[in-house]
Amino acid sequence: MHQHTARTDSGRPGAEPAEGGAEGYEAVQRLLRQAVIQGGLPGILAEVRDGDRRWFGTAGVADTRTGRKRSPQDRFRIGSITKTFVATVVLQLAAEGRLSLDDTAEQWLPGVVHGHHHDGAGVDIRMLLNHTSGIFNYTDDQQALNRYEAHPPESLVQIAMSHPPAFTPGSGWAYSNTNYVLAGMIVERATGRALAEEITERISRPFGLAGTYLPHGSDPTIRGPHSRHYTKLFRTDLGAPVHDATELDPSMFWAAGGMISTAGDLNRFFGALLGGRILPPDRQRDMFTTVPTRDWISNAAYGLGVSSVGLPCGETLWGMGGALFGSWSYAYGARDGHQMVTANVNGDWSNGGWDDPIGIFTDLLQAKFCRRTDT
Repeated sequence: MHQHTARTDSGRPGAEPAEGGAEGYEAVQRLLRQAVIQGGLPGILAEVRDGDRRWFGTAGVADTRTGRKRSPQDRFRIGSITKTFVATVVLQLAAEGRLSLDDTAEQWLPGVVHGHHHDGAGVDIRMLLNHTSGIFNYTDDQQALNRYEAHPPESLVQIAMSHPPAFTPGSGWAYSNTNYVLAGMIVERATGRALAEEITERISRPFGLAGTYLPHGSDPTIRGPHSRHYTKLFRTDLGAPVHDATELDPSMFWAAGGMISTAGDLNRFFGALLGGRILPPDRQRDMFTTVPTRDWISNAAYGLGVSSVGLPCGETLWGMGGALFGSWSYAYGARDGHQMVTANVNGDWSNGGWDDPIGIFTDLLQAKFCRRTDT
């Protein structure tokens, strides 16, 4: 496979043209620099994929202490993009007849979804994957989360069960990390193996995602080359102190957001997933059947671990985003997976007129997918 790879760094513009002219690369590079200069972020990277062609750009730094640049090999925490991997494993198990999307949480996890009007008998696996279960989002109770020294999945679900549900199962939509903790627990019950092993054996290894994995337990490190992750703990004032959150306990996010990957790996994964090379057609249809969202990303709909985002120019892209302390990521592309953009910032704030890094990511997607070239 013949690939063209170009790299540009802050202060070194000049990406390689692809089909249809510059294909938005120069515009993408300008936005990367703008995110650092105007947005005040430590560093940003993006990989654009056009079929066999790949372009990588970066601005700012991977480490504010040493000034080291970000690189294509940099690994970072991908937050809720983890959900796409978990949903893919669940759908593979469904394709193998080892579970059904109509199975209830109570069938697989007896007595776990119970208390404060939660009832696992009324919640099926599909509702977990598309966030229509109504189950309380455990990360909304940070006080309870901080009380635990260890974070096994059961403790995360117990936090959720100490609150009433948001709505009756199937009657609404609300983003809940608890849904995916439960989905991960079901994967482990159905397979008898750790979720991390299932992701590696079913996705990372067969598709050559060498930098992609779910950490075991509470291992706080990022294996291999990586950027530092910087957080203001979601404070919005310009003078808020910056903390290094590179090492943290991933078990508190686990199946909902604990994975680590690279931009190239995410483009490869979503390219294969969107292109129909991971799931059979009927399970592909299940994954991309969406429901309307509420109080989430604007112009978005949610499927099973994936979302669609509508751009102002009329293009609809598919993928997922993820936000964790010090690391925000977006991986979206065309429905056939032929064109992809994955971007990551190693800071969780923006001072440049965007409400948060999602505004930066949306601009990047528009630069790539909303260009109109003369033919």
